[in-house]
Amino acid sequence: MDQSTAFQESYTDNLIGTLLAIFGNVLVSISLTIQKLGHVTLACTNDTRAFYRTKTWWCGFVLTCLGESANFTSYAFAPLSLVAPLNAVSLLTSSILGFIFLREKLKAKEFAKRYGLSFFGCLLTIGGTYLFISFGPNAHERLDAQHVVAHIVSWPVLLYLCLSTITFCLLLYFYKRRCYNYLLIVLLLVALLGSVTVITVKAVSAMLVLTVEGFMQLQYPIFYVMFVCMCSSVVFQASFLSQACALHDCSLIASVNYIVSTSFAVIAGAVFYEEFKHEDILHICMFLLGTAICFLGAFLITRNRKRTKAFEPYVTMDMANEVPIVHCKRSVVQPDGSFSYGALVNNDSVAPAPLPDRLKPPPVNQAAQATPTPRDHKAD
Repeated sequence: MDQSTAFQESYTDNLIGTLLAIFGNVLVSISLTIQKLGHVTLACTNDTRAFYRTKTWWCGFVLTCLGESANFTSYAFAPLSLVAPLNAVSLLTSSILGFIFLREKLKAKEFAKRYGLSFFGCLLTIGGTYLFISFGPNAHERLDAQHVVAHIVSWPVLLYLCLSTITFCLLLYFYKRRCYNYLLIVLLLVALLGSVTVITVKAVSAMLVLTVEGFMQLQYPIFYVMFVCMCSSVVFQASFLSQACALHDCSLIASVNYIVSTSFAVIAGAVFYEEFKHEDILHICMFLLGTAICFLGAFLITRNRKRTKAFEPYVTMDMANEVPIVHCKRSVVQPDGSFSYGALVNNDSVAPAPLPDRLKPPPVNQAAQATPTPRDHKAD
């Protein structure tokens, strides 16, 4: 009877954590789409206001905070290996929102040719999500400060942290000293930091939930150690991710980063919290199969997106001084690293933003054109 009750409680906690993670990822995708819509609207209407002064951007920001709060809380209920792959829901929602807000009318054959892979990727993502949720680890541990310390000092965790630190230092050496700016190297750095992030997030979230329930955990030093590690890893992870966005195609980053980061997160959950300790081989294989199908679906969703064309300088003539001006800077429509904003499709039918006033050539005086120049008299 006690085992049945414990199993039922674990199943309920997994369900709560899974629903919170799905809700949070959907909310984040909607918020980022709203923010992107605000940036595009400002650019198309030639509005001089800053993006953070619009109601649209603030609405997206509030939804982002709510979504991330739901994601943060989900780690306290569901296993880490179950919550991490659910980031595919964000890619899936972004793709669906892209189809909804697409501003062009295509025939069925053209639509299937252009977006068939993305649609198939959505189906794979849905099927893979169902598989790894159904066969995911059901073991759940109420993490208090003593349990967190016990996990940290165990030899598998110490070995994992040692190998991760050595690998991170080697990758950082090749990236910074040897200038190997390969996408996989940068995203491996992000994934290693991400594994630390999810480990600390689960510990901090679980201890905060226990504190809210009446079991005070804030007096233990391990809580603040985990909190500092969580904040530090998030900052450095965002820094490396922004550098990757500046060097490589953003749509490729979205899929590869999801695959690599989720793999390291699942490994971290299996090693640090022993989430697969009591699972049989069939459940583990089906979980891995569902995760692999999600990886393929995420890759196909972002595979169809075209690369952003590089900006080409253009020349305008200052008619007053007869001096050519080369414009080498483009107007910023939205902040750098905007791969996470909104839909993962092209807005090919959206009208280009008008040329800013400071880049427009001055109007030419008609009288000045009619008056012959000394050069013209000489030619006559």
